[in-house]
Amino acid sequence: MAVNAAPSGKAPSGRLAGRWVPWLVIGLWVALAVVMVPLSGMLSSVTTDRAADTLPAGAESTKVAVLEGSLPGGEDNTFVFVYHRAGGMTDADRATVERHYETLAKRYPPKVAAPAGEGDEGPPTRPSTDGKAMMFTLDVSKTYGAPEAIVGPVRDAAKDRPAGLELDVTGPAAIDGDMESVFDGIDLQVLLITIIVVALLLILTYRSPVLWFIPLVAVGAAALTAMATVYLLVKGFGVVVNDQNSALLTILVFGVGTDYALLLIARYRETLHHHENVRVAMLHALRSAAPAIVASAATVVAGLLCLLVADLNSTSGLGPIGAAGILCALVAMLTLFPALLVVLGRRIFWPAIPRFGTAVAEKPGLWGRLGTAISRRRWVAALASLGVLGVLAVGLAGNTGALRQQDQFLDAPESVTGFTVLRQHFPELGGQPMTIFTRPAYQERVLDVAKGTPGVAQAVPGQTSGGWAEISVFPTDAPDTVAEYDTIKRMRTAVHAVSGAEAIVGGPSAEHLDTEETTSRDEKLVIPLVLAVVLLVLGLLLRAIAAPLILMATVIVSFAAAFGGSVFVFDTILGFKGIDSSVPLLAFLFLVALGVDYNIFLASRAREETVRLGTREGMLKALSATGGVITSAGIVLAATFAVLTTLPLVMLIEVGFLVAFGVLLDALLVRSVLVPALTLLIGRRMWWPSRLSRPVERPDGQRPPVDDEEPALQR
Repeated sequence: MAVNAAPSGKAPSGRLAGRWVPWLVIGLWVALAVVMVPLSGMLSSVTTDRAADTLPAGAESTKVAVLEGSLPGGEDNTFVFVYHRAGGMTDADRATVERHYETLAKRYPPKVAAPAGEGDEGPPTRPSTDGKAMMFTLDVSKTYGAPEAIVGPVRDAAKDRPAGLELDVTGPAAIDGDMESVFDGIDLQVLLITIIVVALLLILTYRSPVLWFIPLVAVGAAALTAMATVYLLVKGFGVVVNDQNSALLTILVFGVGTDYALLLIARYRETLHHHENVRVAMLHALRSAAPAIVASAATVVAGLLCLLVADLNSTSGLGPIGAAGILCALVAMLTLFPALLVVLGRRIFWPAIPRFGTAVAEKPGLWGRLGTAISRRRWVAALASLGVLGVLAVGLAGNTGALRQQDQFLDAPESVTGFTVLRQHFPELGGQPMTIFTRPAYQERVLDVAKGTPGVAQAVPGQTSGGWAEISVFPTDAPDTVAEYDTIKRMRTAVHAVSGAEAIVGGPSAEHLDTEETTSRDEKLVIPLVLAVVLLVLGLLLRAIAAPLILMATVIVSFAAAFGGSVFVFDTILGFKGIDSSVPLLAFLFLVALGVDYNIFLASRAREETVRLGTREGMLKALSATGGVITSAGIVLAATFAVLTTLPLVMLIEVGFLVAFGVLLDALLVRSVLVPALTLLIGRRMWWPSRLSRPVERPDGQRPPVDDEEPALQR
């Protein structure tokens, strides 16, 4: 049975349906690739994980990090060597420790000699009071290389030891080196795993030997273009890009780009039954799908750009980086991808080729049957969905405390286990050293104040250069604990009281403290801004007030449920010791901006169908038509974020799992059950105050009840 088909040779947009247009688009992308591919490979050269580049812009610890990097011999790489033997140190052990220190001190002499009178605070090696350990600190100038470059040679230099003598090389530089080794090659790893995951899901979705490859080509082009664009942003505007943001860029482009491909292919397959000319069919598909896709991209881009108001450099840098990735994905999937499909013709769908003039069987299908069930039990569907989300949200009562720096690794490296050993044998030096900079004339006064601050085990004067004097302070408490943070706060209050000293306090733990406090402030600023921007985009798309508010409410409830369920998994199953301070804000942004996409795709189709069928039938038709493709899109996006869980860093595992879980909740429960149920309960008032929300006047002058859904075209 034939369907009503448009004349095959008549294009809706004139020259846009010309035979030469797809080839022109492909040619332009090939020319763009010639320029962009070399630039994309240069992104790693501008990726940085230096503290000064990722810390809060206005934090005190950031100023210390900048000073350390600018002073001669500053920003030394500090390593702590902890030797220990369970039965007690022997004379041979102690001789080995002394020999190792002398060897390392000769191999890595300071580039700037200490002023006369300094460096006489005591012997370089130090025994523990229990006689079971010895330690020494080695400051290696940054001129010898970055921590990741020298941590291996430093450890190798101390391999020659008596049997039974254990050594852990720890300290700030060792932790930084181990952290960098985690990120070594992470971009390529994430890219390859993402490509494999997306390819497998596309093959399972289309069950075609060729079709799956076309979205992958287009998304790959978008990813390379995005990497090149980010490189230009870094060079032109000084945008900060670190390894974490680089990995998130790849995930975003592949996840979002594949979602757009799935939506466009679904519409294109429909229009091929109605138009013999594939170019005309693609134009109709673009006309139908592009508004929702553009609105989706606009929502994500607007949400990401809200991060620009954040004070944390790594967070604010993610804004333009992610926005560039989304825009590149949008352009590629609305230009290159359609052009490739048109050039390859209908045969790209083999073996299930959509034939012109062939009716598509109107079967209820899974989503049609689900819609019918929801329509019959609206209250049950709505309350049951909210009940599931509420139970998951209970998990927020679990351990949501901040994750300490040494707990960031999935498998604790030597630098982390070394801190535990250090605290066991040297409890008075168990904390990470603080660094104080003060004006030289006030160094002695600030030193006395530092020594008298509660929680301080030792304060040692350092070098003086560039108009600043350095003081190293060792707290008594373990790193990144509440007690150590309190000591840092007391120290800052005390040294700030020294008039004229201009003293500032930094160091690894101070950096972590400032990051946590800044992230908390950023959350209070960014989250309301993201909600306002996303709500505005929804309002413009749906031309209503009620629907955007309801959709946003469902996304927020979904986020709370995803966060609560994830906290339960992290705390109870995976045994993580807290939530990284950056995770809540990033997860909220991704889940609100990306999660609302599925509501956009459903609600925009529902509004389109409501014009013809009324709100009830329009929502059921939209659910039936979009159920399969949106579910596939949600699974693909969740799978791409789940790639982050394969990395050995707790923070990325938490982000990947939380966003993947939240996306699945949005796609499978919120969009599939809760939103349709609420729409059917509210009726035409869902579209208030647009024309669709107004009741229909009957010929007898009576207004029908709200549930009486007449097609808008009859009004």
